[in-house]
Amino acid sequence: MTVYEKSRAFIYRSARPIDLAVFRHAFENAPADDIITALAAYQNPDGGFAHGLEADNFNPLSMPMGAWKATEYIREAGGLTPSHQIIKGILRYLESGDGFDAERNQWLNTVPSNNDAPCAIWWKYPESGSAFEYNPTAALAGFIVRYAEQGSALYKKGVGLVREAAEWYIREAPLERHVARCFITMYDDCKAAGEMPFDSEALLKTIDGVVDRSICRDPSRWREYLPRPSAFIESRKSRFYRADLEKTCLAECDFIKSTQNPDGSFYVPWTWCNDHKEWYVAENWGKAAVTIDNLKFLREFAPE
Repeated sequence: MTVYEKSRAFIYRSARPIDLAVFRHAFENAPADDIITALAAYQNPDGGFAHGLEADNFNPLSMPMGAWKATEYIREAGGLTPSHQIIKGILRYLESGDGFDAERNQWLNTVPSNNDAPCAIWWKYPESGSAFEYNPTAALAGFIVRYAEQGSALYKKGVGLVREAAEWYIREAPLERHVARCFITMYDDCKAAGEMPFDSEALLKTIDGVVDRSICRDPSRWREYLPRPSAFIESRKSRFYRADLEKTCLAECDFIKSTQNPDGSFYVPWTWCNDHKEWYVAENWGKAAVTIDNLKFLREFAPE
C-alpha cells in the first residue's frame, strides 16, 4: 500500500466526522457542505463553538478559541456567505462580548470554564506565555471585517481591532507560529472584504519576515513542536514559498514518509502534560488532522 492508501484507511477508521469530511473534500471531491454539516454539531445556541472542536479542549461552553477553530473549518470549506446560519451564529457570539477582555481590547485565548473540563495544560486558565498576543483576536477581527454588516457596531469594532492588531504586529513581530497564522488569515479576510485599515505593505513584509525566520530548516529537529515548511507553505504557489526552500520542502516529504505509523497515521508532537484520560481520544483526533495536513503537503511536493 502507498503512504496515501494507508493514511486513507486510518482516516476512515479513526477520524471524527468533521475531519473525514475535510479529507473527502480535499481528496475525493466530496461536497464542502459535508464539512459545514459536521461543523454545525459543535455550535452552541449562543452561536459559539466548543465540545472538543479544538481537539485538545473538551470544554462544552463556548469560548473564543472555539469560534476561531470554527472559522478555520469554514475557510477549508469555502463559499459561505454572511447570510449562512453558521456565520450569523459566530457573529452573534462575537458581538455578545463573551470571552472579551474590554480592558485589553482582545478576546481571551483561555477562559475560566476550561478549568472544569478535561483539556491540555496550555488551555487551563489563566494561560501563561502567549496570553493576549492577538491569538485569536487578530483572526476573529478579520472574520468580522469579512462577514459582518458594513457600518454595524460589530463591523466598526472589527475594523478598529484589525488596525490596532496590525500596528502591534508590525512593531513587535513575534516569532510565534500561531500568532503568525492569525495575522495571515486576518490579512486575507480584510483583503477579501476590500477593507485594509492598516499599512498592508508593512504588514505583509512583517509576516513574510516572521514566517521565513520561524521555519525550522533542520530535519533533525522536526520531531519537536517546531514549524516545518508545511506549517506555512501549502504549495509552490504559496506566497511563502521560495526556490531556496525547495530542497527543504522535499526533505520534509522524505521526513513525512519515514514517520508514518503502521496504522497509516502520523504522530502528534505534543501531549497534554497532565493525567486526563481524554488525552488518548484527543491524540487520535490530532493524528487524523496531522495526517490530512501531511497528505496535502505530499500531494503538492511529492505526489505518488
